Amino acid sequence: MKPPTPIAKLILMASTSLAFSASFAANAQEADSLADAISGGDAYIDARYRLESVSQENLTENALANTLRTKLGYKTGIWKGLSGVIEFEHSAEVAGGDYNNTINGKTDYPVIADANHTEVNQAYLAYTGMDKTTVAVGRQALNLGTQRFVGTVGWRQNDQTFDSAAIINNSIEDLTVVYGYVWNVNRIFGNDHPAGDLETKTNVLDVTYKGIKGLTINSYGLMIDLDMAGVKGLNSNTFGIRASGSQDLDGGTKILYAAEYATQSDAANNPVDYSTKYYNLEAGVVFQGITLKGGIETLGSDGGAKSFTTPLATLHKFNGWADKFLGTPANGLRDLYVNAAYAVKDTGTAMDGTTLAVIYHDFKSDVGSLHYGSEWDASIATKIDRYNVLFKFAKYNADAFSVNTTKFWVQVATKF
Repeated sequence: MKPPTPIAKLILMASTSLAFSASFAANAQEADSLADAISGGDAYIDARYRLESVSQENLTENALANTLRTKLGYKTGIWKGLSGVIEFEHSAEVAGGDYNNTINGKTDYPVIADANHTEVNQAYLAYTGMDKTTVAVGRQALNLGTQRFVGTVGWRQNDQTFDSAAIINNSIEDLTVVYGYVWNVNRIFGNDHPAGDLETKTNVLDVTYKGIKGLTINSYGLMIDLDMAGVKGLNSNTFGIRASGSQDLDGGTKILYAAEYATQSDAANNPVDYSTKYYNLEAGVVFQGITLKGGIETLGSDGGAKSFTTPLATLHKFNGWADKFLGTPANGLRDLYVNAAYAVKDTGTAMDGTTLAVIYHDFKSDVGSLHYGSEWDASIATKIDRYNVLFKFAKYNADAFSVNTTKFWVQVATKF
């Protein structure tokens, strides 16, 4: 199994219980010596095969990628509050296929951003020797809240990881405070891509309170300062707050709700002077294995001159799986979406544990109400023995933005 990464466990504020020290204590006792901590750790392997097909109206060739991503890692034991993880990641094409991986020059094909790569994916030390405080330093996964602003882009075959340091404190009951500093972003494109690494001086502050039944309140600040020429237009200060939760009703029904608001303005020598806002409202219901959700998400624009950006996010999670809005259009984006999912259980058949989902998106601009297009997404996820199997589909129908695009995936993953 993948180890409990300090940042990943502690910065998933919106959805995860944050108890890093308790987690490590439950998984390993204090070693008698440094040698015992190193030799008494746990190794793990995480493998994922994917077939991805892309058809895009403005290109004559269709893309097909067969890739295998493998992670090999080792988590040490704990000695005097110290522990560590090192993880290697390798991704390669298998069984042929032609696609534009962003660095192979195959521009006649649609982009599938999974280039061959081998790298140190994570290498960090964590210290839990202080009461209710954790310090983590090194290259690590970093997922903030819903990953709308900071995430590992776990969908792609090369993780986005962060050379960073963080201090996590939960001295006050139900309150978790995180401060992080990032000096380099290891992006999904790999080291051979000109923008595969982003040197930065980025600060993250995240505060989460869970003391109210049925409600999680998360406030955050993200101050991005990228050093590279050509990307300074992404430098910004973002401050926001999110409230989310659920309530149980009679008969096993549950209602879901979330509301989020953020502001963003230019920072750190950004050549554009701008200020804009972000909104997200979502409501849903869960009953008899069925989940129905709907919402509207707006990434605003300052008069069409500059839009709200989220350059460090796990973007594939949002605004459609066809990935047409990885960069926010200058006129901003309004995404009206509806999500229906069904989890099969208690049937006594091999279908138990299978989840089916269908999502519809309608996209418009924030400025001018241009109708960008619409999208249908669908997936079937199941588990066969120790293998997680996924079938996934996306179809974007263009109107005033981009082009008609169809994508299909088959994926098999396992960990041991």
